[in-house]
Amino acid sequence: MSTSYQVFARKYRPLSFKDILGQDHVVQTLANAIEQNRLAHAYLFVGPRGTGKTSTARILAKALNCEGGPKIDFDPNEEICKEIAEGRCLDVLEIDGASNNGVEQVRELRDNVKFAPTSGKYKIYYIDEVHMLSNAAFNALLKTLEEPPEHVKFIFATTEATKILPTIISRCQRFDLRRIPTKIIAEQLSHIANEEGINLDPVAATAIAKGADGGMRDAQSMLDQLVAFCGETISESDVLEVFGFTGIETITNLGASIIQKNTVEALSSIYEQSEAGKELSQLLTDLISHFRSVLVFQVDPAGASKELTKEIITRVESQSQIIQTSKLIELIDHFATVEGRMKWSPNKRLHLEVAIIKAVQILEQTSIDDVIDTIDDILSGAPAPKKTTVIKKPLPIKSQQTTKAIENPAPKTPPKNDDQIQPIAEPENKQENRIEGHTPNISTTSEPSGEDTWSAVIEHISKVKPLAADSAARGIFYKDDGKQFIVAMSPEESIAEGMITSERIKPVIEKCLTSMIGARKFKVVLKEGINIPEPPPHLAEFEEQPEESEKEKPNPIKTKDLEENKVEKEEPSDDIYDDPLIKEALEVFEAVIRED
Repeated sequence: MSTSYQVFARKYRPLSFKDILGQDHVVQTLANAIEQNRLAHAYLFVGPRGTGKTSTARILAKALNCEGGPKIDFDPNEEICKEIAEGRCLDVLEIDGASNNGVEQVRELRDNVKFAPTSGKYKIYYIDEVHMLSNAAFNALLKTLEEPPEHVKFIFATTEATKILPTIISRCQRFDLRRIPTKIIAEQLSHIANEEGINLDPVAATAIAKGADGGMRDAQSMLDQLVAFCGETISESDVLEVFGFTGIETITNLGASIIQKNTVEALSSIYEQSEAGKELSQLLTDLISHFRSVLVFQVDPAGASKELTKEIITRVESQSQIIQTSKLIELIDHFATVEGRMKWSPNKRLHLEVAIIKAVQILEQTSIDDVIDTIDDILSGAPAPKKTTVIKKPLPIKSQQTTKAIENPAPKTPPKNDDQIQPIAEPENKQENRIEGHTPNISTTSEPSGEDTWSAVIEHISKVKPLAADSAARGIFYKDDGKQFIVAMSPEESIAEGMITSERIKPVIEKCLTSMIGARKFKVVLKEGINIPEPPPHLAEFEEQPEESEKEKPNPIKTKDLEENKVEKEEPSDDIYDDPLIKEALEVFEAVIRED
């Protein structure tokens, strides 16, 4: 007589603490509690489906009621352990909260807790999906749950902890079971395949694990289904065909097409996936996940490498080198918004295609940071940067003055002479030595005061980042603990604080501080009562003061011009097209001003 078939999810269910995967924090805590005899009377396991809540509850019950227990290293083959695993132990009662959610069932449970266990040390009540209990049932359980008999333990499990009364949660030790990492799920699937004599492609195992979304039970069920479909050999194409997933290679190629602004290739890929019957919502989710991997790789390459395969890491690395972090964040935010709209839309393909076209437009737009950097370079006399990405198809311009300014650009502002720039004040017997980025290297026999250091920093910023000098001058020295150089500003100066702590200005300040007083992190704190006189004292130091004779003698030409143009001074024009800086920026970027 042949035995009935047992699915993988049941056959390979964890039997002891060492078999629980991806929940090390839970296993360690429970093991220590058993060893130290610090057992709580009630436990609450919270987590998504398939993460091991029921398995962990049964293993805990085995550890408490095993022979000679409680102990961690119990034998799963003991008779009482087998009874618990099969759900036929009289001392371990498993209750479905969805079907036993009334107050009458809870009252019956409350009456039965008085009876002692039959064979084990504890009588354990395990309530699955406990959030399905009614409020009346919860209230009926409160007193018993708070002060149960010594021989009684409660174990609750739920996927929605927010639906449980806070008074219930406060009486339990809560354990949050996390989604199991994709890598761990893929390794377990490969182990199951080896045990069953199945040839499972590692790429296919990864595809199954990603589709399971952190649930081991879901992954095992999918593997079971694939074995029925494919037989003893399973490839990635089989996984994609059965479950409608999109291949990793397709996703990475689509991401590369978008980053490279190849709209035609990206739309062709969407067409192919749509004709193949792929779920476009899932495709967009995978695309967002890919861009997230690229973003994480830019910030933490080592951390990103742990999550990705070797083949994918190479492509992610190459894509991370050709896109700015700010643009990448814009793309993720843009696609995340579209993902919300696609969920309820009947025409998902249209939304996805429009989203891709708009994503390419986002990448083609020149960021305001690039414009500011260019203006700073012009003001500081640095050479103009090379051509960057601009809008390829500009909209028609209403103003003729702008068109004229582009056709006949104003001459570039000549660089300032060295004698026009005031050097940073330094003590005697000191040589000026500038490091990369024109940061002054000030080596003094005695460390300068915080105020002097900040004044020198502001002077340096006025030369390399002129637009940020005013913002920096609105702060005063606050504290230097050897690790951080802290400047204080009034809360009203939040815009100035954002300017000097931005990714463009903060590194310049920190490099300057390192040169003068050693390595320092730069920080700005907003404090009440910080008053900066007008004009800021730091800027006043750098402004060239006219001679007294020049102050006393008014300029007759200037006075006449003011009188003739009095109306124009009172009502300044909003036309920015004649501004020489704007003209210079337009010329450098080969761009136009678009009026929306």
